[in-house]
Amino acid sequence: MYRWYGLGDVPPDWAGCVATIGVFDGVHRGHQRVVERAVQVAQEKNLPLVVITFDPHPDEVIRPGSHPPFLTTPRRQAELLAGLGADAVFVLPFSLEFSRLSPDEFIRTVLAERLHAAAVVVGVDFRFGHKAAGDVALLAQLGEKYDFTAEGVPLLVVDGVTISSTYIRERLAAGDMAGAAAALGRSHRVDGVVVRGHMRGRALGFPTANLETPPHTATPADGIYAGALISLDLDGTELTRWPAAISVGTNPTFAGTDRTVEAYALDRDDLDLYGTHAAIEFTARLRGNEKFDSVDALITQMRADVEQARALTVG
Repeated sequence: MYRWYGLGDVPPDWAGCVATIGVFDGVHRGHQRVVERAVQVAQEKNLPLVVITFDPHPDEVIRPGSHPPFLTTPRRQAELLAGLGADAVFVLPFSLEFSRLSPDEFIRTVLAERLHAAAVVVGVDFRFGHKAAGDVALLAQLGEKYDFTAEGVPLLVVDGVTISSTYIRERLAAGDMAGAAAALGRSHRVDGVVVRGHMRGRALGFPTANLETPPHTATPADGIYAGALISLDLDGTELTRWPAAISVGTNPTFAGTDRTVEAYALDRDDLDLYGTHAAIEFTARLRGNEKFDSVDALITQMRADVEQARALTVG
């Protein structure tokens, strides 16, 4: 799969494609529906599929300080899109200057002159151009001008809920991992690098991998979770997966102030993952964080957490 960043990365001899456009944060079931339709159109036309997305998030440029938490890293997003059938992920640097392009300028510059798009598939709520002036109807009109077809895919509504990145963030903030997974089509995970923490877990008999995540990462509500610890290679490919008990929060028993995300690989005290790329995947929330009166009381609860995590993740 090709990965392009900016207009200049597109090969000068690029002959044509089907394109879909969006932020695609989380590549959730609603996004999957759009991409799957775009794949069908691409196959019918015997053309590659290019997924166009943006960096940074448009909200952060237009309304600084409003950056929503990311459900996926760019690398994970590209991996998921490739799995759906994308032939290229085309990241457009989003700036104030770029945001001021008129709908016509955006379509001409990106879709017509650079990608030579033959068809464009988007969500029915897609907006584009300065002040989001463009919609699917205008996209279709511009398609007639620039020789491509345009199609808006209806939003995915399940049990009266519109599947969206915002909805998934709400489920994570509530610690509702089942709800988030139902909307994502898979368990939520966070990626990062394993760093040294306070080493408390090892001293208590439960050595954890402390994950340093990129800024604006969407982590679940503070609490204890069942899930998995996953080691990754430098390209993000999964190497090894261990069932895990996971802690998110500030370790209130020790009067902690730093919010951490750390995972104990069940029955493993021999792992040396410092400095490696890893992911933590969340299956279910076991309980909220508590401040215990003694370390012994904490250890007793941790043993119970591990057994509950084992029941949910092993076998």
